[in-house]
Amino acid sequence: MSGSRNAEAVILLRELVRTPSPSGEEARVAALLAGWALSRGLDTAADDVAVRITVAGRHDGPTLLFASHLDTVPPGEGWSVEPYAGVEHDGRLIARGAVDAKASVAAMAAAAALLRAEGGPAAGKLVVLATFNEETRDTTMPEALRRLGALPDAAVVGEPTGLEPCTAQRGQLLLRLVWQGEQVHAGWAAERDTQPVNAIERAAYDLARLGELKLDRRHASLGRVAVTPTMLHAGVARNMTPARCEAVLDVRSTPAYSHAELTAAIRAHVRGEVEVLSDRLVPAETPPDSRLLAALRSVRPAARPWPSPTCSDWVFLRDTDAVKLGPGESKRSHTADESIALAEVKAAAALYAELAQEYLK
Repeated sequence: MSGSRNAEAVILLRELVRTPSPSGEEARVAALLAGWALSRGLDTAADDVAVRITVAGRHDGPTLLFASHLDTVPPGEGWSVEPYAGVEHDGRLIARGAVDAKASVAAMAAAAALLRAEGGPAAGKLVVLATFNEETRDTTMPEALRRLGALPDAAVVGEPTGLEPCTAQRGQLLLRLVWQGEQVHAGWAAERDTQPVNAIERAAYDLARLGELKLDRRHASLGRVAVTPTMLHAGVARNMTPARCEAVLDVRSTPAYSHAELTAAIRAHVRGEVEVLSDRLVPAETPPDSRLLAALRSVRPAARPWPSPTCSDWVFLRDTDAVKLGPGESKRSHTADESIALAEVKAAAALYAELAQEYLK
């Protein structure tokens, strides 16, 4: 693939990061991406859930989806440069969204342009899908996939992976634990014949025992399920025993357990009530006989698959032959001075184009 054409990914990325698009405010950046694609003769459509770019093959065949998202988290604090200025330093682009995930979007769109310039794939079609609100619970990916009419035969989820394929990712199950107690004046608590039921003490007992929870099944690459208390709230005054205590558990799941199994196990282990806050982010993994992974190994024999601890829209493509693959370091996502090596963005565009040609040959 032409190096000069790969540079289009960098040019597009600069424009994307200089167009702020925190979740819910993607209209301008979506119009920018759609206009860029149309100006290069690509079959492009944009609506309220995604920008879609399609490159048709010369013969009938499978559909390969390149999917990523246009929204970002807010800039936050601690930046040494203006977050949306797109400052470049030592071969790196510093901007909110540079890593997560506008570099993937730019490289995927550039790969589509490369593919079209070379006459398109031999068979089937490539669809690039850039969705909205991925950083929130209101991601448009499910609706965008529904509007495609059918699930693709294979999919690449564009997230920062250092251009190494992630073949498994953890899910996230969020649970609220609630303990009930008695609300009395703390000064009179010692005068009672029986101590009042203290919701904080009940919570402390259960939370201290979470390490004893028996979840022995291990996933081959992701290992054990992780159960982590992340929020705790109790009490309304310093001189009153609490009538209620709440905690949130962040359960990072693996394909070894269903979310229903994990919820049942935690309910059986604690004395408090257990409420499911969110169970939609189930884990995902690449099938062992993946034709997509075989195509990737063909164009990049040195590829090193690895497991990802973070969630993504892969959850909505879990029944598809899929991998998570994109430029950038995942640990830089959402940080101040988020940055990406521009050479890696060019390499991503080339790799995506080569993978599409190989899979759709």
